[in-house]
Amino acid sequence: MAMWLQRLRLSRAAAAAAAATRQSLRSFAAASKHNNSNDNLEASSIDERHPLRGVRILDLTRIVAGPYCTMVLADLGAEVIKVERPHFGDEARKWGPPFLEECGDAAYFLAPNRNKQSVCIDLKRGKELMRQLVDKCDVLVENYVPGTLERYDLGYEQLRQLNPRLIYCTISGYGSVGPYAKRPGYDVIASSMGGLLHITGERDGPPSKVGVAVTDVATGLYAHGAILAALLQRERTQRGQKIDVNLLSTCCSLLINVASNYLNAGTEAKRWGTAHSSIVPYQSFKTADGYLTLGAGSDAQFVELCSRLNIEPVSLDVKFKTNKDRVKNREELINLLAKILARDSSKNWMRLFEGASFVVGPVNSIREVFEDEHVQAIGLVKTLPHPRDGSVKVVGPPVVYSEARNDARTAPPMLGEHTDEVLTKLLGYGAEQIAELRSQRIIQ
Repeated sequence: MAMWLQRLRLSRAAAAAAAATRQSLRSFAAASKHNNSNDNLEASSIDERHPLRGVRILDLTRIVAGPYCTMVLADLGAEVIKVERPHFGDEARKWGPPFLEECGDAAYFLAPNRNKQSVCIDLKRGKELMRQLVDKCDVLVENYVPGTLERYDLGYEQLRQLNPRLIYCTISGYGSVGPYAKRPGYDVIASSMGGLLHITGERDGPPSKVGVAVTDVATGLYAHGAILAALLQRERTQRGQKIDVNLLSTCCSLLINVASNYLNAGTEAKRWGTAHSSIVPYQSFKTADGYLTLGAGSDAQFVELCSRLNIEPVSLDVKFKTNKDRVKNREELINLLAKILARDSSKNWMRLFEGASFVVGPVNSIREVFEDEHVQAIGLVKTLPHPRDGSVKVVGPPVVYSEARNDARTAPPMLGEHTDEVLTKLLGYGAEQIAELRSQRIIQ
């Protein structure tokens, strides 16, 4: 009874805190809407508040890593021209189901391709056309196997003669040198070879991949940061440069403390499931209706956890007083906590833990993620008009600036949607010239 009275008191206090939090969220959402609004025509245009306004990027990438990189740059106002293979396009357009009903593109393709223009050019037949585009661009991003674009006279050394200010970013599986340089790169292979699968999964289970292509995404983020740095350096030197980013090196960098433990102490890592090798408790627990993840990162937080669970003597037990003690006696403590947390629902536990100093959160399904009051309050999901399917939804930029704009403005393009527009407005081609290029199967 004492425990439930304690819960009631804590829940009432939590309700007041939650009301204040919701008011803060409304204020944050208003700022986010100012930066990421899709409710008017003005939001679909690029203006002086976009940091990369005036930067033009030629995007020769497919799948995830490259498109994610160029999407982040496009959100910041860069003009991104996505060059695709005629009649086929980015392979991710076919990576479904699910597919959009009218245009047929996979929902997968929508994730990293907003704010771009699609132009269909055959690289082999359209070498001269590509060189004309390169001459008009600040940045080229590509993710072909090293050596491929050189065969089409589109390698860095060939293009720097044409455009000395060009920033040429290559995204590959293993880099442009080394014994694996010519291998194609895929997220799950790089994650396997880079040790990420080795440390992911249940302790007694097989290796497991992360639920999304995290190595691809991280590589895209590294590439986007590298391009920004190169643009900044070009302001001083007036010269472009080549950037090499690869999946394997990125995955190795993601090992952070695991890599440091091995390199400096020879400690081989193992799988821990949702648990932490050096902090206890710090993992997911089964509840009456799902799972809850909590962590006590300090001794004081562990004392509070025990207090809220009405098991204060546990925090005084010599086997659990310090984190070192808790790591040593991990199994006993985790079994004790697991039995308690299994008695009630995740929702009720979250009410009890509201305002706690230790970290805690439910393991949400994807539906629960996007129905979460916080995610909805900050307006993270954006709805964009689509020329064939009415509208599509995307997860908008996670970064909000006080002065700059960073927004989802236009839906991912249909294949070749902007070919004529780009050739006309950027290169000055007339209708007859464009028709001739089509007849020669150079463009779609």
